[in-house]
Amino acid sequence: MPRKKKYGVTASRIRVNEGLQVGSYVGVADNSGAKEVMIISVPHHKTRLRRLPRAGVGDLVVVSVKKGTPQMRRQVTYAVVVRQRRPYKRPDGTWVSFEDNAVVIVNPDGTPRGSEIRGPIAKEAADRWPRVAKLAVMIV
Repeated sequence: MPRKKKYGVTASRIRVNEGLQVGSYVGVADNSGAKEVMIISVPHHKTRLRRLPRAGVGDLVVVSVKKGTPQMRRQVTYAVVVRQRRPYKRPDGTWVSFEDNAVVIVNPDGTPRGSEIRGPIAKEAADRWPRVAKLAVMIV
């Protein structure tokens, strides 16, 4: 059975505990010019009435740039969550958590806007977003 493609990536993914929600301030792990962003939406996320949509590692989110270069500030763009503090369990039974929350700014088709990614990124995000994984120095 072929996998459906959505946003230039494969749609199947491992279930990850969502550690971020709408309104969360998150650091940026690339050199696109943004330093801090706020999550304003999680596309294709269905939830109960009045419950805030949540996102986990490997999810695409819509963000607003709060701190960064003057050209990047106040822009609304897409990003991929590459690290989260909340622990999540992998299929082999290991638990993974990072020391901070981080995203990588991407275009709507999934190509990163920066040319390098600082710090480690999760294996789940690297598997789902191969163009982001190419720029990563370390995959955990």
